Amino acid sequence: MRVCFLFNAQRHQLLHGISTAVHLARREDCEVHLASPSGRHLDYASRMASRLGGADIRYHRIDSPLLSLSLMLTGGEIPPKLLTLLTAARYLDGFDAVAAPERTSLLLRRMGVKRPRFIHLDHGAGDRAAGFDHRIAGFDMVLMAGEKHRVRLLRERLIRKDHYAVVGYPKFDAADAVRDPDWRPFTDDRPVVLYNPHFSALGSWDRFGPEVLRSFAAQDRYNLIVAPHVRLLDGRAAAARWAGLLAKYANHPRIHIDTGSDRSIDMTYTALADVYLGDVSSQIYEFLRTPRPCLFLDGRGLDWRGDKSYAHWRFGPVLDTAADLVDGVDAARRNHPDFLAEQVAGFAETFATAPESASERAAGAIESFMRGAGR
Repeated sequence: MRVCFLFNAQRHQLLHGISTAVHLARREDCEVHLASPSGRHLDYASRMASRLGGADIRYHRIDSPLLSLSLMLTGGEIPPKLLTLLTAARYLDGFDAVAAPERTSLLLRRMGVKRPRFIHLDHGAGDRAAGFDHRIAGFDMVLMAGEKHRVRLLRERLIRKDHYAVVGYPKFDAADAVRDPDWRPFTDDRPVVLYNPHFSALGSWDRFGPEVLRSFAAQDRYNLIVAPHVRLLDGRAAAARWAGLLAKYANHPRIHIDTGSDRSIDMTYTALADVYLGDVSSQIYEFLRTPRPCLFLDGRGLDWRGDKSYAHWRFGPVLDTAADLVDGVDAARRNHPDFLAEQVAGFAETFATAPESASERAAGAIESFMRGAGR
């Protein structure tokens, strides 16, 4: 059985599949490949696989002069997805299955890729409607983190019996193996606030980002980590737009800004922060692996109560202004007991647990599906 794990997007998606690839590669008669248009992705994946105990995985760089030119023009981390898929189509048609943590890969079917089954790897475990994309219904097999996703995907008819599995969250296995748990960005013991704005139009960065930085620069009670979703600053144009603002605070003793390092994707910050400040990122659920105070910024004046896409906003206060933000953090810490039960319940609903690791369960689900796919 030949399976290719395809990583056709930014580097953060590697953590949603590498540990599953490692466990599948250790199974008898399973040949596992990992393909990406980025050499940096492949190097990072290889390092993670080693930290996970190693496995016989074959790495393949998807490359062409056109892909190289597109990277030069955009300055992004990866070339446009469509170009990558066109380049890789013939190669990928040689596999029994293609596993990917994004949905654009289904376009391969329109490019003549007929042989492989397509397996959707859970990419984050948040609440935004984008996580329940109608394209999920086009996959032959869907892996998901927990009951929350199973119920919603079934209700929206995006999965069907015998073509999905609830396996838990393999990213926990990968992140635990790769990050340095002793690293700290500050030398003092002030409480640390993590500001984690999302890249989408629902995020808070455009409206509140500058004010968040000003507010924390003007106080001395907290340290601030600014670690946006890696897509927020991906590409030359996006980075240039905010370069002046970020440079202004780059050397501030109580502010640490991460514009896209490995620590911004391996749960370093969600593990070490004392308070989460964010908007719609699924990283809130990674933060709540250990329940702690949360605070959310609503940059659009939304009628969010009762909307499933904002279910995580029940885990802490929601502000529609960044005025008095530091006082808001104080209040979120003081009133955390009021939100603790919701945080615990929300985490349990989002992530399934079992004696074996999520990565082992995911690998087993893939193998079982593929062994029975011909029947």
